[in-house]
Amino acid sequence: MPPSLQQLSRRERQIMDVLYERQPCSAQEIQEGLPDPPSYSAVRALLARLVEKGFVQFRQEGARYMYFPSVAEEKAQESALGRLLKTFFKGSPARAVSALLDMEADTMSAREIEEIERKIQRLKSRKNNDD
Repeated sequence: MPPSLQQLSRRERQIMDVLYERQPCSAQEIQEGLPDPPSYSAVRALLARLVEKGFVQFRQEGARYMYFPSVAEEKAQESALGRLLKTFFKGSPARAVSALLDMEADTMSAREIEEIERKIQRLKSRKNNDD
């Protein structure tokens, strides 16, 4: 069973965010990408913990270790969304989608709206076929 990102501390999740955005990268590059970064040795210690937990892998390139996530970004997104739904929307995807649409209504393009409509239609079709 793959590790769950819900098991991570705030700082460990920040490191994972940097890795998903910039992978692969060195400890120094990770440190530079963190808000209010801890010391270099603290970043290395956190990376060692993430490797031990199974979230991060590394390879040696010359004298440097290059780190990259071992948990697929899609799985990480699902984990984060699940946490968000549970915490802020009482587990309701409909509430979350409604809030997002209300928040982004002025900035969404017609193409994005059409894409959402197509996804809703596919979901309705699947639900109708299951009945």
